[in-house]
Amino acid sequence: MHRHAYKQRKLSLAAGPRRALVRGPIDSLILYERIETTEAKAKTIAPMFEQLVTKAKKGDLHNYRQILSFTISPAAAQKLRYELADNFQSRQGGYTRVIKTGNRRGDNAPMAIVELVLDPKTDKKPAAEVVEATLAKKAADTKKE
Repeated sequence: MHRHAYKQRKLSLAAGPRRALVRGPIDSLILYERIETTEAKAKTIAPMFEQLVTKAKKGDLHNYRQILSFTISPAAAQKLRYELADNFQSRQGGYTRVIKTGNRRGDNAPMAIVELVLDPKTDKKPAAEVVEATLAKKAADTKKE
């Protein structure tokens, strides 16, 4: 079978479970503005979140109902429409930042932090400090062993 023009990652799941697996982290990303997950999920979440932000920026009832149908909690849809969409009005895409943090200790899965780019004026990456602290902690743990 050919693999041409398939955009999404399969994540070793059928379509329904894959959609359910993506909806939860997107809700958490909206509510908490930063999450840590595996790299594959992070790369899957980012473009889907960007589509939701584009719908939220339009601000009409139809797009709001589409956001409600995708998100799990209505609080996430409200925050996206009324708070985050205003912050993203001046941006033409690039609403998320994916920062690789290293591998997870239990199964050696590559991990990443996904965070929202709320202030377009700052070039400083706030999660970079978190990444450095995580890597320093992992290095200290390996020295103890």
